[in-house]
Amino acid sequence: MKLSKFCSEDLIAFNLKAGDKETVLKELVDLASKSSLVKDSVELLKDVKERESLVTTGVGLGVAFPHAKTKATKGIVIAFGRSEKGVNFDAMDHKPAYLFFLIAAPEDAIGAHLNVMARLSYIMKSEENRAKMMAVTSPGELLQMIDTVE
Repeated sequence: MKLSKFCSEDLIAFNLKAGDKETVLKELVDLASKSSLVKDSVELLKDVKERESLVTTGVGLGVAFPHAKTKATKGIVIAFGRSEKGVNFDAMDHKPAYLFFLIAAPEDAIGAHLNVMARLSYIMKSEENRAKMMAVTSPGELLQMIDTVE
């Protein structure tokens, strides 16, 4: 699966400014909203926050996958953000998150949404891949990486 078809260079930020979970979500939604597929950034943020209130999407190992199935988008969108200092994201391992993938999917995108989540989870399980994500310096390099890493 080519994850880059759901993301573009303008949906990637290597220097998130946020110091807390809520601000990270806002920054990621602002990034995602650059996509023509996002119809309503206010609704997207509301839906992402609502999903996050159910159970944290901070999966541990410095990674978080905030996401929502929402009417606010007409296609799957991935926005990527990186925090050099780390953010308390209520992760399952109680450690800060540094790598964030916001996944926004239409309400009817059940299978595709899960496939995207599964592929990103698989990539991020590798310590080597996480280190590469922390070191990557260009959006193009990041997109190539999420398409080609094993």
